[in-house]
Amino acid sequence: MDDVIYRDMANGWQESMLEKNQTSALKHRDFWNSAVKSRWQKPWQARQKKTAPLQPNDLPPLPRLLDDAGAASLGRIVKPTNELRMRCTEFDGEGKVTLVNGAFKKSELIAKCGLLPRDLRKIDSASLPHILVRPSAILIKILHISCLINHNRVLVFDAYGTTDSHTQSIFMYDLEGKLQLREGRSAGSLPYEFRALEAVLISVTSALEGEFEGVREPVVQVLRELEEDIDRNKLRHLLIYSKKLGTFEQKARLVRDAIDDLLEADDDLSDMYLTEKANGVTREEDDHTEVEMLLESYHKVCDEIVQASSNLVSNIRNTEEIVKAILDANRNSLMLLDLQFTILALGIGVGTFFAGLYGMNLKNFIEETDFGFPLVSISCGFFCMVAIVWGLRKLRKVQRLSMWGESGSLSPENHGRRGRGSWREVDPQGQLSGENRVDRTVRWKQDQRMNKMQEGSNEPL
Repeated sequence: MDDVIYRDMANGWQESMLEKNQTSALKHRDFWNSAVKSRWQKPWQARQKKTAPLQPNDLPPLPRLLDDAGAASLGRIVKPTNELRMRCTEFDGEGKVTLVNGAFKKSELIAKCGLLPRDLRKIDSASLPHILVRPSAILIKILHISCLINHNRVLVFDAYGTTDSHTQSIFMYDLEGKLQLREGRSAGSLPYEFRALEAVLISVTSALEGEFEGVREPVVQVLRELEEDIDRNKLRHLLIYSKKLGTFEQKARLVRDAIDDLLEADDDLSDMYLTEKANGVTREEDDHTEVEMLLESYHKVCDEIVQASSNLVSNIRNTEEIVKAILDANRNSLMLLDLQFTILALGIGVGTFFAGLYGMNLKNFIEETDFGFPLVSISCGFFCMVAIVWGLRKLRKVQRLSMWGESGSLSPENHGRRGRGSWREVDPQGQLSGENRVDRTVRWKQDQRMNKMQEGSNEPL
């Protein structure tokens, strides 16, 4: 009995364990109902939340309309960015250097000096020369100099590549010396801003003169050498120097035009008196004699440089034209020599033609005669000379050049044609007593007109 009971209990326990294992296996097989699915789905849902698009409630609150931050960022909170800075050297009212290679924000310069954003762009870029006059400042961008002039301060901007240049350093010393001259030391002293402007113009004109001397010397030397001998290397050097000279002429012309444009603007000239404007002194629009005389003096210097460079460019152009004419003449001479040899070969070819005819092994009935060989030789030489003389005469006729063609307008070939004749064909007009050249020309035209009218009336109908 005990064995039977024990066996029944064991069978029941095995059946219950088997049912449990089957149910757990079914649960694990069902992925969507298992715990693995939930563990796999959690990070995916978190990733979806991170990449979900912004909702209207996710944006920060908008500032008020009159708030400075809202006006600057157009309704959005923007993080402050690094503003662009410009490095410059500052001179105070006494001409002392107060700051070397200092950094200024563009917004500060625009706000303090009353400038526009586009004004500072002209300093950054290598653009055309400019002299801009603003209510409280003068902005200058000419060649290697970029500076801002106030009534008591000068900012010299450090342009790229010109910080350590010799010209820039000379300008700094000259500017410091000009600014240290007090206004009341002499009767003819200039205000602070005009002394700074004069230092700028002196540096610009000195740079132009030095550059012109550096370009002029090699050009003049090459032109002198070309007068003695025309060489390929000299022509190549002349081409290189002419390009440099053309670039310099354009640069000097732009500087002169910038000063000329400022001289033509009377309102800008009157606004350049920054010291008087800072002291509350008003000035008429046409009362700008001092600054006008200052600008005109340096405008004349720039104009002289431009004229000298233009004359040198015209000399180069004239030399090139003369060289072209000489080369054309040499080429024509070579072509003429080639034609002469060709004509000579033609004459010899005519003689060899007859010699070839008599050189054939055919009976011509003069082989046995005594005068056959000299007769054929003399005939071949005669025809050779005729061909050569005829060719040379044609060549000489083609070689003759005339201003109005091969012959005058009164030649038989041009008879009946209307055209311009040579001046030798015009009959001289007699001069009356007390008659000048203009009156004689008018009388000659009237006589010619009357002669044409008479010839037209005498023609048969």
